[in-house]
Amino acid sequence: MGLFGLLFFAFSSTLVLHFNLSTAQTYVFTFCLGGNYTTNSTFQADLSILLSSISNNSTLTNNTKYFNNTVRSNSDGVYGLFQCRGDYTSEDCKKCAKTATEEVTIRCPFKKESVLFYEECLLHYSDKPVISTVQLDPTVSLINTRNISDTSQFTPRLNELMEGIVARAVSNSSSLFAVGENYFTSSNNIFGLAQCTQDISRTGCGRCLNRSISQLSSCCNQREGGRILKPSCIVRFEIYNFFGPEAIIPALPPAPPPPSTPNTNTTNVDVYLICTEKFRVVLPIGAVSCFVYVKRTALEFDRGRNHRKNRHYSSSYSNCGGTAASIHDHHLLLFCKKKGIDTVKNVDEISSVESLQFNFDTVRVATEDFCDSNKLGEGGFGLVYKGQLSDGKDIAVKRLSRNSGQGIEEFKNEVLLLAKLQHRNLVRLFGFCLEGDEKLLIYEFVPNASLDQFLFDPIKRSYLDWERRYKIIGGIARGLLYLHEDSRDRIIHRDLKASNILLDAQMNPKISDFGMARLFVVDQTQGNTSRIVGTYGYMAPEYAMHGQFSVKSDVFSFGVLVLEIMSGQKNNSFYDPERAEDLLCYAWRQWEEGTPLGLIEPTLQECYSRSEVMRCIHIGLLCVQEDVVRRPTMASVVLMLNSYSVTLPLPTAPAFFTSSRGKELGWPTEEHGTNTTNASQPILPDRSISSSIPESINEASISELYPR
Repeated sequence: MGLFGLLFFAFSSTLVLHFNLSTAQTYVFTFCLGGNYTTNSTFQADLSILLSSISNNSTLTNNTKYFNNTVRSNSDGVYGLFQCRGDYTSEDCKKCAKTATEEVTIRCPFKKESVLFYEECLLHYSDKPVISTVQLDPTVSLINTRNISDTSQFTPRLNELMEGIVARAVSNSSSLFAVGENYFTSSNNIFGLAQCTQDISRTGCGRCLNRSISQLSSCCNQREGGRILKPSCIVRFEIYNFFGPEAIIPALPPAPPPPSTPNTNTTNVDVYLICTEKFRVVLPIGAVSCFVYVKRTALEFDRGRNHRKNRHYSSSYSNCGGTAASIHDHHLLLFCKKKGIDTVKNVDEISSVESLQFNFDTVRVATEDFCDSNKLGEGGFGLVYKGQLSDGKDIAVKRLSRNSGQGIEEFKNEVLLLAKLQHRNLVRLFGFCLEGDEKLLIYEFVPNASLDQFLFDPIKRSYLDWERRYKIIGGIARGLLYLHEDSRDRIIHRDLKASNILLDAQMNPKISDFGMARLFVVDQTQGNTSRIVGTYGYMAPEYAMHGQFSVKSDVFSFGVLVLEIMSGQKNNSFYDPERAEDLLCYAWRQWEEGTPLGLIEPTLQECYSRSEVMRCIHIGLLCVQEDVVRRPTMASVVLMLNSYSVTLPLPTAPAFFTSSRGKELGWPTEEHGTNTTNASQPILPDRSISSSIPESINEASISELYPR
């Protein structure tokens, strides 16, 4: 087998392997997890029975390449499943089952859980129930060491291939498996594969595969090959055919025409698609027209406003003046060339947004005509109402004010952003309404309001025992990690605070308010803005003073939030006049004096885990360090919270936000939850801030949409 260079990434229990694929072998990788069992124990006996049942199973046929079993001699038991790849024969499957069951106890001696990957199969056993459970971690990423020279051609075709394969795998309910091929060069095509274990639902399969595709884009988008392996699913691509003998590859679509020579005289103006009875699409671009002949109807635009007549059909087309238009089975791409720059309109995005669109009358009925009794609160740009749809589902509706200063494009960007996010620790977008002057966002209704209403209330704070606070910290960390690392687009929140953490019926945290989030491409991790938006007290100093933001800006806000959860005190209102210190300064002093437990909320008394509390304070102080480089990533934070084997570095001094310093810098201060500023004095030199940065009344899923 080729040599593996192992590099651990400290997030989601994910690790990345770099290797050469020239001499691929059957064995791929093993995860040895959980605790240990002892020799001659009941668990060892049950495991032996389980592995024997897999090895000797006679149902591993071409139609059924999956098997699971549970062996339980006592209350614990052993749970196991075996999955063959869909493109291998039943004989290959049985051989892999025999090899895997023989080798697993050698590769993971005395471990209570193991996930063993081969080219042909996967074996997973555990002392915990794993059957019918979507497991997104641990993850192993395998990366071909050879680079792609022309990523501008390769990446869109790879994305098109993998998205199509995932769609077919999810729709294939019998096997949850699909392969495919797409054009790349005259000598090489791209080959892709996706498969889920057959114990999970199609919805769970889609979630696992989409997460894998996102991670594949992050790790391998400039490589000739790569794959993501998870306990519940696998995805892979190469520029050679790696399929097994029973792979059924769908026929390739017609080869795309060679690109035409760009016309440097082309100007960027509005693009119109006009559907005529003869199904001819005319695209006036400057003085140039291109003709696309479609079989039925096509997407119709009128200065950017779609008319819901989009359909997806094959087409033939001609190129004109450097402009190419192509309608594919699943999406329409318009390319307008100017100085070598492509402008792309993707119908998939437009269609996905349209599928979320609510009728205004439906929302009006759900909220009882936006009745005051259904009002939940008021954010920076409008009111929030509780509503109930005809099927009984509760929703939270944000009705943006007509003078909010937010344009149509900003609204659509917010919808596109939120629609792509799926995580248990993020508020879910159900839909939107854009009709006339009305702009509405419809979210899931989160019944327990926001964290600040519990944390800073002298009565309600008693509901937040240590177990709940610890769970809230972990959930926020995982949600933020998803935004930074696991979502298809990297997202920086820029206004993480207690009022933007909503609590569901089980007190699970959900991050809300992505109105100030800025969309990042995969490799972009920082930026600079001339408009400072956010809440002082949570802002990282480099952002508040210089407009520089990155994922580490969110890490700083997370650290402030952790210290607030530990102490029950607000950073921007905690002030000790005798020592002229804010919450961060107070926490640092307690740490330096060797009395960090002095920070703890008094209502917790002694009902907490000392080790967990100490670790959370330590992590909080690491996150609020003034030195950006020293702050951990959220991937590291999640690892620190989940693994006590990770040694934490010593923190350095945090950035101090005392009231006196804030006034010297011209920052707004808060009194009784209201921001006040000196109207005649700029907030920061050469910087501006949104005119209203309220303490949000977040009793439901609220997303502020600030103008950029």
